[in-house]
Amino acid sequence: MENLLRTPLYQEHILAGGQLVDFGGWALPLQYSGILEEVEAVRRRAGLFDVSHMGEIIVEGPQALAWLDTVLTNDISKLVDNQVVYTFMCYPHGGVVDDLLVYRYGPQKFLLVVNASNTQKDWDWLNQHIIPGVTLDNSTAVTGQLAIQGPLAQEVLQKLTSYRLDDLGFFRFTDPVEIAGVPVLVSRTGYTGEDGFEIYCRVEDTVKLWQEILREGEPQGIIPCGLGARDTLRFEAGLPLYGHEISQEITPLEAKLGFFVKLKKQVDFMGKAALVALKEKGLSRRLVGLNMMDKGIPREGYRVFNSEGQDIGYVTSGSFSPTLNTSVANVLVTADSVQEGTFLWVGVRKRRLKAKVTKLPFYQREAK
Repeated sequence: MENLLRTPLYQEHILAGGQLVDFGGWALPLQYSGILEEVEAVRRRAGLFDVSHMGEIIVEGPQALAWLDTVLTNDISKLVDNQVVYTFMCYPHGGVVDDLLVYRYGPQKFLLVVNASNTQKDWDWLNQHIIPGVTLDNSTAVTGQLAIQGPLAQEVLQKLTSYRLDDLGFFRFTDPVEIAGVPVLVSRTGYTGEDGFEIYCRVEDTVKLWQEILREGEPQGIIPCGLGARDTLRFEAGLPLYGHEISQEITPLEAKLGFFVKLKKQVDFMGKAALVALKEKGLSRRLVGLNMMDKGIPREGYRVFNSEGQDIGYVTSGSFSPTLNTSVANVLVTADSVQEGTFLWVGVRKRRLKAKVTKLPFYQREAK
């Protein structure tokens, strides 16, 4: 772990018994008490995640809004102040540079939150396409980030702030607000399929926030959670992971994420022509979910076969789902194999295990 990057919470993870692993060059906890226990905590109570490895890029200037609309697939012009939106940056051929969140402060200031492993690539990409009237600031090194997720997340966090969290809508944010006496940005966002908040703070305040949230949340049963639980939770909730459901080779349309690609917006964004052509031609492959009928866990990269034994695609993500108590998988397969109820087979070692195409997401929380 000596040569890996460390978040401000590195020592906290060691003290809490976190099992540290190499995650894209960062030393991060895979788990603390165990993945199954941590998933259950988030689904039923609350869990706290260290996501300080994520990248933050500030975009400012009189041309900021207009320029972002040319490099992002969603319609940035429709955002209002203090709103957050999910979007993609695409290559000219339609593949994905990265998926990210955009926070709008105003028409001349935005915060982009990007994947940790892609931060440098995204920074370089944005700088390659920058125009006059736009400035970029990579604030990753001076920013800490926590995510508190679960049905009791608001109850826990409310004890640490005078700000009325009921007033913070889904995919909205406020900045600054004080939590445990620390000035932060807080947004009602997350990567678990549950209600919750993401908190951005100064690096030097990260440890205090982590400790205070765990202390105040102890009566509600909050626990620290690692990468294993985070991946399982996002997978169950149908949320994509870069390099799996989307990548340089997998377009958002193939990943069934076309809602976040506004092909009808007036601005020509990077990759638009290719994505329009792909949609008009018709997709040759699509992402679908599989429910395993036979016992076995489908892992990333395992091949998928149809009833005639033809190789029709592969697993992008797969695991045992603690919430559903069964094994499930996302698979990218030929478009004629995606009808719900269709039986497919996953090659697991020397066996082929039966599975059934099912509707995504695998898990969806009940609306309040």
